[in-house]
Amino acid sequence: MILQELKSPPRSRGLVVVVKPDRSPSRIDRLGLWFSKSNTIERLWIGTTESKPYPALRRVEEALQLIKRHDALNYSRITHNLDRIWVHLLPSAQAQYDRSLNACALDERYVLNETMTLERIASTIVHEATHARLEGCGIIYEEKSRYRIEAVCLRRELNFLKKLPDTGLIQDEIARTLAWCENDQTYFSDASFRSREDEGQIDTLRYLKTPNWLVQFAVRLIRRLSRVSAP
Repeated sequence: MILQELKSPPRSRGLVVVVKPDRSPSRIDRLGLWFSKSNTIERLWIGTTESKPYPALRRVEEALQLIKRHDALNYSRITHNLDRIWVHLLPSAQAQYDRSLNACALDERYVLNETMTLERIASTIVHEATHARLEGCGIIYEEKSRYRIEAVCLRRELNFLKKLPDTGLIQDEIARTLAWCENDQTYFSDASFRSREDEGQIDTLRYLKTPNWLVQFAVRLIRRLSRVSAP
């Protein structure tokens, strides 16, 4: 998406990165992986929880081939620093690095959006693989350092996109996001993360066509839990 206004940034790929607290996948994630349709490309597991004919899986594979053709270095970093690329429903992000799975996780709605291009998917994978590389170097995604880490990942995206033809609009978007990122660090606070997670859970329920009464119950429950956990 092109950022029209930086005052209220949208739910942006890479800018809402949820890092799980340990390296142990949850039982739900393990079950999701088990039921995913998957392929392996050069030791990299690529999977999706979507139904046949698996269009998101194909798009991710095509995006990887695009990276391989135009940027051998970034492709090598992706296959060496990530174990998985997993397409499923993400409540709070369009993409995130999941350290418990060492995975680039992509939201199904993001990948299948009719305006989505392979170039955007490819640059998103580059972004999240950079998170994995930084974690591997011992740079942890903590509140005080998040904006600096995101800036590094955005610059890596720009470096990659400059090697592709006809990506000027995407480059402009990321450049504006980078400028905003360096000037509004409150977006990366723990409180902001929790708020986006809560909103995303409700949006995901609606996407799944959950009955409205159940959505309203979830809203009340989330608000009650938020009040209890508030400092």
